[in-house]
Amino acid sequence: MEEEVKFVLDTAKEAMESALEHLEKQLRNIRAGKASPQMVQGVMVEYYGSPTPLSQVANVNTPDGMTISIQPWEKGIIPDIEKAILKANLGFNPMNNGESVIINVPPLTQERRKELVRQVRAEGEESKIAVRNDRRNANDELKKMDLPEDHEKEMLDEVQKLTDKHIAMIDEALKVKEEDVMTV
Repeated sequence: MEEEVKFVLDTAKEAMESALEHLEKQLRNIRAGKASPQMVQGVMVEYYGSPTPLSQVANVNTPDGMTISIQPWEKGIIPDIEKAILKANLGFNPMNNGESVIINVPPLTQERRKELVRQVRAEGEESKIAVRNDRRNANDELKKMDLPEDHEKEMLDEVQKLTDKHIAMIDEALKVKEEDVMTV
């Protein structure tokens, strides 16, 4: 019985940590004014007939805070990289100089920053919902186990502590990202 309880708690903890990791991944994709290679991380380039991640066909770096430079392994795929960036609908206008693709990242307007903060908060709310669902699932499993009443209450409290901890971590991640987005 104790092993089953431990399993339920461990499963809930893993699920909550997974929700937090997902949030952090989503937040990395929201740009905060400074150019970074993560901004084009999701771009898929048509390479010999199959969609391939940009990072597998080119070197992506940021020579300064407002520019992303994409140096392809083969010069012949420069037009494909440009098409892929436009198709990804990131709001960037890629240019090529025959050697590489250059993206000038425009500075964010105040209105766009507020829009990004709303997006950050929406991602955070989704993560909180996921954590609460994980709590509900763990509580349901514990209640099915026919534990002694005091032990069940203790375990439900343990699940609640896990939930509170992960919600606080989500709030902290959101606060950091919001400050990052709003910093000019």
